[in-house]
Amino acid sequence: MYAEERQQEILRRARAAGRVDVVTLAAELDVTTETIRRDLTSLERAGVLRRVHGGAIPVERLGFEPALATRDEVMTAEKERIAKAALAELPEDGSVIIDAGTTTGRLVQVLPADRELTVVVNSPPLATVLAARANLHVIMLGGRVRGKTLATVDDWALRPLAYLNVDVAFMATNGCSLSRGLTTPDPAEAAIKRAMVKAAQRSVLLADHTKFGNTYLSTFAELSEIDVVITDTGLDMSLAADLAGAGPEVIRA
Repeated sequence: MYAEERQQEILRRARAAGRVDVVTLAAELDVTTETIRRDLTSLERAGVLRRVHGGAIPVERLGFEPALATRDEVMTAEKERIAKAALAELPEDGSVIIDAGTTTGRLVQVLPADRELTVVVNSPPLATVLAARANLHVIMLGGRVRGKTLATVDDWALRPLAYLNVDVAFMATNGCSLSRGLTTPDPAEAAIKRAMVKAAQRSVLLADHTKFGNTYLSTFAELSEIDVVITDTGLDMSLAADLAGAGPEVIRA
């Protein structure tokens, strides 16, 4: 088993059981405890586990939300494939919402230079990148900027969304499950995401496979409200089929 495969298995076990133990993992995965400790350190740096005495706990169990810079360093190749696959969902012209997030940020980087679009964002960093593109009309939603995600929230962001009608919303999420839908730790950010989905004719979720099976504090959309889920090939085929059964088309890029 390669290190990445072993770390994904450790993460799966942690999420299923609520915590993992170093000694038990070493015995069951047939590696040394030092190897497991290195794996746990890597997973903690990736922002998906928190080390505790003798083992680790998945961050969603602690209600912990990794900072944007930390999340941007995780699953980079997968996020780039997801972003490129999402280009097929862009309208030829018209308007889109691009939610704040690291995978949606990859979409911003690869937007075609020859397409006239109005792009609505709630992320100052993404707005800065988009504003330099002559073919785009950029609408930046105001409001309070959350330090964790650099997303704007609260009334000044919500009010304009109530009057917007866009073709496609490209959404990010912290968690996605069959029972709880799309979830995020912060209720204020969930309110913005909920309004984005409502403002769009079609909603497309961009999420790598580590987001599935997780549930956070606030639900902002049911799976039936999402038209397309674009993820990576790390998502289990049976889970992909279950997600598709709940409504959206599922694309594994």
